[in-house]
Amino acid sequence: MNLSNIITLMNLEDTMLSKISQGQIVHEASIIKVQKRLSQEADVDGDQLQQWPDSYTKKFEHRIYPITFSVGNPQEWKKLFKPCAAQRLFLPVILKDVDSLLYVDTDVLFLRPVDDIWKLLRHFNSTQLAAMAPEHEIPKIGWYSRFARHPFYGAAGVNSGVMLMNLTRIRSTQFKNSMTPAGLAWEDMLYPLYQKYKNAITWGDQDLLNIIFNLNPECLYVFPCHWNYRPDHCMYGSNCKEAELEGVSVLHGNRGVYHDDKQPTFKALYEAIRDFPFRDNLFQSMYSPLQLKFLETVHTLCGRIPQVFLKQIEKTMKRVYEKHVIFHVGPDRMH
Repeated sequence: MNLSNIITLMNLEDTMLSKISQGQIVHEASIIKVQKRLSQEADVDGDQLQQWPDSYTKKFEHRIYPITFSVGNPQEWKKLFKPCAAQRLFLPVILKDVDSLLYVDTDVLFLRPVDDIWKLLRHFNSTQLAAMAPEHEIPKIGWYSRFARHPFYGAAGVNSGVMLMNLTRIRSTQFKNSMTPAGLAWEDMLYPLYQKYKNAITWGDQDLLNIIFNLNPECLYVFPCHWNYRPDHCMYGSNCKEAELEGVSVLHGNRGVYHDDKQPTFKALYEAIRDFPFRDNLFQSMYSPLQLKFLETVHTLCGRIPQVFLKQIEKTMKRVYEKHVIFHVGPDRMH
């Protein structure tokens, strides 16, 4: 099944996770463990879902939506940066009955329960309506600070590959903009903004989001880099301090690093999750093989910090063990 031109969503209570699929399935399983039942609209086709054990499929539901651009020229939007990537800009318009949403690119893998990132929505203050991680941790060598020809958020810009969105707030806000003295609603702002900056932007919809939050900084919550960990965080030396402390929570394999040999640590993690056999013993089925693969990546700077990539998986294994042993066996029967 070709998954081009669909939106995929994952619902947790009143919150959803959205991915824009641009072609064939990118990865079969991006979640190691989910703590609560999800209502998921996932970027996996029917045949692949049938291969998943019932113990996993009963944790989610999924629905498929058509790609929709409500303003401007749909063909222009489809071709902006990558096919259909601009669809994320229209989620507040399309999903009118959804309160909050987590958007992730199709090259994103979760190394800890998805539930944990939902909790960041509770950290929003009264004006914040979206959350992203910085594009770079060191502004002077970041892309935006060196090359951008348009306004961007903060000192280094933000990366939209992992983005929490309070859609209710987005729909009700009048945004400051550079086109008119009056505020504009989200949908009314998108196409004029694109028309003004289309010859200056490089990264498509991500650049438009940077422009929007440059003028509306009070609307953005910036979460730490371990929630959107990319090769830039280690390929020139480790620069994501939060990941060194917490471990990588969400891995973002941009620039196709899951499918080439430029960053073998990222590729090893992708292949370990892709080939995960759905056995409950995470140590035997994922952690141990991953350690062996990491031994082959020590010639790279990312490969020299395996603990950064493994820390959250270790925490997940500990939680699973405690749940099975303490809950199923019972603390009174343990010695």
